[in-house]
Amino acid sequence: MKDLNYQLNDIVEMKKEHPCNNRTKLFQIVMLGADVKIKCLGCGNLILMSRDSFNQKFKKVVQLKQN
Repeated sequence: MKDLNYQLNDIVEMKKEHPCNNRTKLFQIVMLGADVKIKCLGCGNLILMSRDSFNQKFKKVVQLKQN
């Protein structure tokens, strides 16, 4: 089982890339709750998904939040 330790403002890598011009897999976690809101680091679009869906599509934490 993969490690699901992520927090608000962490930079995460997803399994699939965002279909914008930059084709990046990196996103920043903007909101955590029953739903998770992430921001594409390529184009800035916000994506809202359920936490279960996020956990399935989540790959790893790239950069922890900065204090």
